[in-house]
Amino acid sequence: MEVLSVGRVVFRIAIIIAVVELIIMLVLINNPYDPDSGQLLIQNIGILALLDAALLVTFASPLIYIWVVKPYVHERDDALAKITLQAHYDPLTQLANRRLINQNINILIARCIRREIFGALLLIDLDKFKRINDNYGHDAGDAILVETAKRLSSAMRDEDVIGRIGGDEYVILIDQLDENEPMATEKALLIAEKLQAIIRAPLKYNGNTLEVDSSIGIAIFGGEKVTRDMVFKRADIAMYQAKKRPVKHVVFSASTE
Repeated sequence: MEVLSVGRVVFRIAIIIAVVELIIMLVLINNPYDPDSGQLLIQNIGILALLDAALLVTFASPLIYIWVVKPYVHERDDALAKITLQAHYDPLTQLANRRLINQNINILIARCIRREIFGALLLIDLDKFKRINDNYGHDAGDAILVETAKRLSSAMRDEDVIGRIGGDEYVILIDQLDENEPMATEKALLIAEKLQAIIRAPLKYNGNTLEVDSSIGIAIFGGEKVTRDMVFKRADIAMYQAKKRPVKHVVFSASTE
C-alpha cells in the first residue's frame, strides 16, 4: 500500500478546510436579527472572526484526523513493517534471516557471559534435499523448506531464535541452557536429536511422500568471550563432522578451531 504523499496530504487538508469554512460562512451570513432593535445579533467583526476560527478548528480538526492523520499513520506503519520484514526475515519461511540472526547472536553471547550461563547455536543442514528438487521440482523443495520451518518453530521455545540463512540451512539460537557446561551440552544434544526426528517425519505433497534427513552441528558458548564468527565456525565444523557419520548423530564441538 502506497503511503500518502505530501501532495495528497495537503490536498485533503485543503478540501476539509475549504468545505468546513464554506459551511461556516453560509451560517454566519444568515446572522439573525434582534427582533427588538432590528440589528444583527453579532455586529463586531472581531467577534465574527474569532467565532469563525473557533468553529473551523472545532469541526475541521476531527475530519483532518479521520481522513488525513489516521490513514497516513496507518499506511506509514504498514510500510515500515513491510520494510522491516523484508530486511530481517526470510520471505519463503518467514524465519529470521542471516542479518537478524547475526544481531541476536551478539546479544545472546553477551547475555550468557554476563549471567554466567551457557547457550547454544545449532546449525542444521538438510540432507537429501537436492534429491527432492531434482525428482519432484522446486515447488516440492519449497514445501519441504516451509514445513521444516514450521516444525522447528513448533518444537522450540518462544525465547529461542530460529532462522534460515540460505538454501537448506537453518540456525537455532538457544538461550540459557544451563549454568554447567556438560549439562548444557547434554540438553543441546537432546534438543538436536528431537529436531532430527521431527525433520525426518515424511511430508505428503501432491500425492508424493517427501522425506529428508538432517545434520546438526552444535556450538556451546557462554563460558568464554567469543565472537559471532567463532561460534558459527565451530558449529559449521561440527555439522560437517556429523555429515561424515554413517548413522546420523549430532556432533558437539565447542573448541575446535
